[in-house]
This record gives sequence, structure tokens and C-alpha cells, in this order.
Amino acid sequence: MLSTNPCMLSAISDSNVEDGYPDSMILTAGAAAGFEALLWPMAQGYFGPAGNLPDGLARRCANEGLAFLLDVDVTRFPNSHPLVSDQPALFAGRRSVEREGPVDPRVATPAAGEAQARLRDDGAIDALLPVIADQLVALLKQGVHGFCLAQADRIAPDFIRMLIARLRAHKADVAFFARGRGLTGAAGHALLGVGLDGLISSVDRRNLRSSALVQERHDMWPVAKLIAEPHFAQLPDDLVAPSVAVAAATADGMIFPLRMVRQHPDLTKQVVEIARQVMPFAGEMRRLNGAGSPVVALLRADTADMRDCGAAALVLINTTGSVHPAPAAADLLAVAGAAFASLDAAAFADLQPAEVRVTTARRAPPVLIGSAKDGAVAAARLPRLVVEAVSPRVEGGFPVKRVVGETVVVEASIFADGHEQLAAELLWRPADRDEWSVVPMVELSNYWWQADFATTRIGRHEFVIEAWLDRFGGFTRDFRKKLAAGVATSIDHAEGRLLVTQARDRSKGALKKALTTFVTGLKRDDNAALLLSDELATVMARADDRPHVVRSAVQPLDAERLAARFSSWYELFPRSQSPVPGKHGSFADVIARLPAVRDMGFDTLYFPPIHPIGTANRKGPNNTLTPAPGDPGSPYAIGSPDGGHDAIHPELGSLDDFLRLVDAARDHGLEIALDFAIQCSPDHPWLKEHPGWFAWRPDGSMKYAENPPKKYQDIVNVEFYAEDSVPGLWTALRDVVLLWIERGVKTFRVDNPHTKTLPFWEWMIGDVRARHPEAIFLAEAFTKPAMMYRLAKVGFSQSYTYFTWRDNKAELTDYITELTTTAPKEFYRPHFFVNTPDINPLFLQTSGRPGFRIRAVLAATLSGLFGVYSGFELCEAAPVPDKEEYLHSEKYELRQRDWAAPGNIIADITMLNRLRRAWPALQTHLNTRFYTAHNDRIIYYGKAAPDGGDMILVMVSLDPHNAQEADFEVPLWEFGLSDTDSIAVEDLAEGHRFNWHGKIQHIRLDPDLPYRIWRIAPGDIA
Repeated sequence: MLSTNPCMLSAISDSNVEDGYPDSMILTAGAAAGFEALLWPMAQGYFGPAGNLPDGLARRCANEGLAFLLDVDVTRFPNSHPLVSDQPALFAGRRSVEREGPVDPRVATPAAGEAQARLRDDGAIDALLPVIADQLVALLKQGVHGFCLAQADRIAPDFIRMLIARLRAHKADVAFFARGRGLTGAAGHALLGVGLDGLISSVDRRNLRSSALVQERHDMWPVAKLIAEPHFAQLPDDLVAPSVAVAAATADGMIFPLRMVRQHPDLTKQVVEIARQVMPFAGEMRRLNGAGSPVVALLRADTADMRDCGAAALVLINTTGSVHPAPAAADLLAVAGAAFASLDAAAFADLQPAEVRVTTARRAPPVLIGSAKDGAVAAARLPRLVVEAVSPRVEGGFPVKRVVGETVVVEASIFADGHEQLAAELLWRPADRDEWSVVPMVELSNYWWQADFATTRIGRHEFVIEAWLDRFGGFTRDFRKKLAAGVATSIDHAEGRLLVTQARDRSKGALKKALTTFVTGLKRDDNAALLLSDELATVMARADDRPHVVRSAVQPLDAERLAARFSSWYELFPRSQSPVPGKHGSFADVIARLPAVRDMGFDTLYFPPIHPIGTANRKGPNNTLTPAPGDPGSPYAIGSPDGGHDAIHPELGSLDDFLRLVDAARDHGLEIALDFAIQCSPDHPWLKEHPGWFAWRPDGSMKYAENPPKKYQDIVNVEFYAEDSVPGLWTALRDVVLLWIERGVKTFRVDNPHTKTLPFWEWMIGDVRARHPEAIFLAEAFTKPAMMYRLAKVGFSQSYTYFTWRDNKAELTDYITELTTTAPKEFYRPHFFVNTPDINPLFLQTSGRPGFRIRAVLAATLSGLFGVYSGFELCEAAPVPDKEEYLHSEKYELRQRDWAAPGNIIADITMLNRLRRAWPALQTHLNTRFYTAHNDRIIYYGKAAPDGGDMILVMVSLDPHNAQEADFEVPLWEFGLSDTDSIAVEDLAEGHRFNWHGKIQHIRLDPDLPYRIWRIAPGDIA
């Protein structure tokens, strides 16, 4: 008996068959390689001469351990056969004329050649089957083990079934294969159940990009095994080996020409080895990767359905002529349709040119965790209602950020099984209160519920959603429908009475008394009005026992003062404010500058560190390591014998001078912000007083700070987890902040917070704001988004951003869209500083005055937080060559300026801050929406007022050198207007009023005026 995946030698059209006999050495070699059978052609036809079978061939096959199979065409009969003349309707034959001259129709034409039996016609089984079966039985008696039916597509399936049954009654293990046109396509399904052992595949296995390979197997698997028969004569020599290997790996058996045994002895063994490897996997076959992949991956299961298999063969086929890496295991097995254990890495080593690799993948056992005791009881206690997708929400349990007084819209998906009515409430409270404020939630659509509240106090708040089954509400809803349809019954009235009675029984006091009155009034069935009354609904709501009540997780919320979301910052170095060139400035000099800062419209005045500056490794001009006597050094090298973070640099003045400055700034409507930089000069008192707060090298030295490629030789860093740092260092830093708050500072710009530990910031900011919720912390964190967002989550109110490097339309649009539509919108407030002492952006270096105006209007109108470092208004941009740094940086030397220098943009900045104060739409980034302007060098966006009554439109050319024009769309649809309607326009920058007629307008922006700011509102008059 043949194996389930037979490898057969074939003598069909083989030149190695001489005088009707195969070469004995080839036959022996084939058997030794593992082939199981010899497929022999009936060269002279099925009913040919008796000597059609070579003498002793069956015996020779038996001696080699080979089954002897015949390739027969049972449709071929000689014209001389009696059945041809007895059953002419069952045959198609050729006629020939043996004499010359005209054909005489009166004379019968003698038959010649063969007749072909019509084995699909009615009557063929009765008339021809016995004769054909007898002939095949006779061949079995001569040592034949099986047959391959040629042209099986010309034979009726029932004929084949009955033929096989007759022969197996004679010899139970007789093998039957079939070949023919279309048999491995749709027509092959008719052969299901006829008893075939295999079908000769019609798919060209060289075309691995085609879906035919997998489709043929899917279609034919229920019918019979698929036997590959590559057409080697058509292949170039270099394709023979890979084609044979592919055929062996993708079929259920192989027909291999005898001549190949001699020509390719190694390939002969490889074919059998591959066939044996895939033999157990004769079920479903799936393709695991794309048709264009250089390495084709196929998976063959051991069952008809991959999902039920116990194991599978992974077949990798390198279709290229070069070494190629295997696909990643995870990419393949993820689409396999079953879970397989991890394969050895060797299975995915690089494949050699045209290599075919077969690896067995075993089914991985499922994870079984057992069943919990009393699981059903525990499950019944689980929430029946679902409250999910609560917003606003911040992942990790961190607080949502809002401004005090701002409406907080809370939404959630709330639902339950069935059609029962639900009720939900929003509960919120300040964190220092026990009682909750309650707001009923309203269902909008698709289980989406909404409510809102507004905070009235600065500080930490929290909110939750509570939902339950509203049984009385559900009853009244359904009862109204039944009454309207005229189908309400006594049972419906009784159901309502029962709900009221149950509510009375569980109530006490005045509520019980009120419900008793309703119970008394509901004795009859003519009381529908009372059941549906608002009075009863109100009382029942108070008595509701809230069945299946569920609460969402508590969501904290920080209500901060408005300056956390909307503020205009101006940064200056106090030491540069002296009007005398070369003289160190003081706090008194800053007081003299306050009116100018106020008149530009700023409300926050920010100083870099004002603490004593160390002398060890002091920096000279342009960050050199060779300071001259009198060079002031960097204010970020904090600490000297005069003190540390709690002290003031003596040349700036005294503490009393600083307090006078704070008071004077307040009188000008300005708030002082300080830099909180957690770093020390080597001269800082802490190094001697608290050496355990630092990480020391074995030689007693300390590594200076770096931010490659920048080096800060004048700075050393504290170590948050050093021997004595917890809690000593942590509390000392917290106390520094508290000290400056006592001195009137509420806002802190924190230097490089991403280089300090996150747990410290979460604790420190939380501790400070628990005492002083008005405190604001700005993160100067130019780092990866994940860290910037995490800093916001742990407590920072604002953050520097990537705006500094977003110059083109796509970059700006994508960045603002991310900040306004994704998770950061709930906790991250972008502070758009146009420049800093550390950053002289390339755009400003190369764009001249128009570029400064462009960046100013973008920063001031895109975000509620806008910042300028002094000198920007004078269009300062001289760089250190090839760096984004200022030449003669103020970080290392004094810089006196002419504040009225020609070409300044003070008027622009003043106008922008005036508009920001006047129009609430410009006081947040969250309302920014981008609109269409058909020019990639022009950006165009709108900011709707909080009540939606009007909108600020901003259009900016991003080209500081050339004029730009564009057609653009007026967002009339935002106000419910048609594309042809008109709307009044106020030019807020230039002071003009006019009307736009229709949606499409045109604009030209020149470098001399690279922006427009309009206000539009329906109903206004131009």
C-alpha cells in the first residue's frame, strides 16, 4: 500500500526506458532514495496487444520494493472491439478511405484507428463498465498495484466510483489516481466520494505569486490528495532543482521522471526528504505573507481546518537567486489561524538562493487558569451597568487641567443589557470637601451621556459618574407608550402601584408619608395621570434605591488660575538693564523698565536665575572657558560664598530691593516669574554643607553637567538618589520654592526638568500646590514628546514646545492638531516662546524683520501662552556661526540695548497683546481650527469665541522674502450660512471693516505685511 504522500517514479515520455524496459540501475537508485512506486504508461492503449506490459517488470518492481502502477486511458478502444460495433452510440471514432478517387456515399467507409468511449453517457455503466473492470482485474493479476486514470474528465464520476468499488472488491488496497483537464478546479468537486487516492495537480508551482496554489488545495482537499507533476522538459537547468523542491513541499505527493534519478541523484533524495517532512500535513494550506515577498511562507496543517490542527509544516521558499533573510516569525505566526509554540531561531536563519525549508510548528497549549470557586456568585456581584470612555480623562490617574470658572464638559458611554431605562449623575467636589455637588446627566444618542460643571475655587477637584437602573422611569416611559397605543392593562397599573408601594416601604419620615399619600391615591386603574405626574416622579426619584448602581473611577482635576492658560511673558536679564554701557544692572534698573514692558502688553516678567554666581570654571563671552576679570559669568552657575538658591546675587541688590521690584511690578499689572534651576556652581554652599546630596568620583572630583554637544563646565548636578538626598535634598528644594512664594513669586520657569527625576516633580509640585494652588510651573523641556507630556501629567502647568522649530504649514498644522485633538488636550498647555537665551532659531537668523513679525503673530494667536525673550522686538538674530545660538549671548555678558532702535517690531507685539486681552478666542490653543488656503506658504486658521458668536481668523505668510497669494475659504458653514452668503469682517490689525460675499476669497500677503487678523460675525454691519 502506498503512503499518504506517495513519491512515484514515472516512465512517461522518458528516454531512459529502452526497448520497453527501465534502466535497472535507475530503478534501484530511485527505490534506494525512497520512491514508492513506478508509474508505467500503457503506450499502445488500454485495449492494445497482450504484450503491452513488459515481461517481468512487475516482478522487478516488487524486488525493489516499488509498487507497480499503470497510467491508463480506459476511454480508448480499438475499432475492432466488438463493443464498438455493438454499442455505436457509446463511441466516437475516426473513419478513413483506403482507395483513391471520389468518395461514394453509397459505399460504407471502413473504420480505422481507435474509438473513444463516451463514459459520461447514459448506458455506459451497464454496457462498458464490466468489460473495463475485467480488463483492469486481469492487470491486477499480473502484479499491478494501482492505476492512474488518464482523461478522467471524460468519465462520469459514478462510473469511476463503481469501477473503483469493483476493483477494490477484488483487491482492497488497489490505488487509484486521476488526471484530466479541470479536475482540480470546480469540476473536481463531482469526484467527491468516488474513492480516489489522488489527483494530479494542474497548478504550475513555479508561479508562487499566484493564489492558485492555495486555492487548488482548498477546493480539492475533500476530494483527494494533490500529486505534483512538474513539467521538467520545459525548465532551464537552473530552475529544475528549485521547481522540484517547491512541488514536493506544496503537494501531497510527487511524480518524478526516471531520467532525473540519473541526472540529479542529490535532488532525487531531497525530493523524497521534503515529501516525507510534509507527509503528516496534508490538510489546509495558508499563505502567510504577501505575494511580493522574496521569501514565500506557506503553512500546511495536519487537519482540514488550520484552527483545529495539532501541528503544521512551515514552508519557506526563497524565490530569489541570492541569500535572503527569512520573514520574522511573529509576522508569520500572527496570521496563521492557530497558536503555535515558538520556533527555534535556526528555522528563521537566512535562506540560500532558491532554498526550500520545511519546519514543523507544534500547536501551543492554551492557557488554562481553572475555574474560581463560586464564580457564578462572584460574577453576579459584578456591575451590570457599563460606564466607560469617560472624558475628560488623563491616563494614569493624573489630573485633568482646567482654569477656574471654565466649564468642564463630562461625557461617557453608559449602557446596560436589555431595554431598561438608566439614570446617571455627575458628581463633583473640591478635594477638601466631603459632600458632592450633583448634576443630572442627559443621554444624547447611542448611549452617550453628558453633563457639565464649573469650578469656583482654585485647586484640586475631583469628579465621578454614577449610573443605575431607573425602574420607575422605565415604567413610566413604557406606560405612556401603552396608553398612547390603547393597550394598557390592569397589570400595567398594578406594576406601577407596586413600585410606589415598595418605595414607601423602604422610606422613612416625610418621604414615607408623601409616598403613602400616593399609594392611597393609586387604588384603582383609572389613575394613569397620577402615575405619570411630575409630583410622583420627583418623590420617587428621592426614594430610588438605585438598583445595580455603579460608579466610575474618580478623576482628579486641577482648577488653576487663568494665567496657567493665558499669559504673555517677557524675559529679561536684570543685570543688563542698566542704561550705562558696561555697568551691571540692578533691580532698581528693572523697575525703570516696567512701564515699557507693560506698554507692550505683557503681564508676566520672567528673570533667569537671580542667585549668586560661582567663580569656579566661570564662563567668559560666547561660552568660552577664559573669562576676563569682571566678566559676570552665567547666572545658571548658581551658588557662591554669598549663598545659593535662597539668596540674591549681590550686584542685583538686596532682598528688600527685590521685594520693592515685586510690588512695583504688581502696580504695573505685571507678575514676576523666576527661574528654578536645580544645578550648582562648584562654589555652592551645599557642596560643603551637604556633600551627601552629590555623586562624587573615586578621586573626590565631580563630573560637570553636559547636554551633548553642549558642555557646562561651571555647573555640577545634584543626585536625587544619593546617600543623603532622600528626604534632605528633596525637602530643601521644595523649601526653596516655598521661600520665593513667601517673597511674592507665584510662577516658576523650571530649567531642564526632564533631566531630574519624575517622582520628585510629582511630589514637590503637588506639595507646593496643596499649600499654594495659585503656583504655576513652566517646564523648559525640549525633549521627546512622551517625557514632555509626562511632565505635564505630574504637575507642570505649561511647557515649552516644538513650536520653535515648526516653520512650514504642514509642521504647524500637524503639531497644533495633535495638541488640540488628541490626549494631550486635557493636560498639556503649550507655551509658544518665539526665542530664548539658549535658542536663536535658524528661521529668525535668515528671515529679517518680516520673519520676526511672522513668528510673533503665529505664537501670539495659536496659543494662549506667548513668550518673548528681550531683543526679539529689536529683531536681534546675529548667530554663532553654524549654530542656533546668539553671538555675544547675554548668558555670558552684559547687553545694553537701544530700545527704540529702527526696524523694531514693538508695534506688532503691542497690537498682538492688545488683541489677546480683548478677545477670549485668542486666550487658548484648544479652539484652533485650520481652514483651506490654496498655497502651502500661507497658513490660515480660525479661533471661535467661547459662545460661538464670532470667530477670529488669522492668515500668515510663511515666506519672509516673497509675496504670496491664495484663494481661501471663509468658514461660513461654521455659522450655518450658505456658500453664497455674506458676512461682516473687521480687520483687527489695520482697523478696517468690510464684507465678504461668498465662501471663496483671494488674498495677497507681502513681506512688508505678512499677516492678517480678522474678526467675523454673522449679523455684524461692516
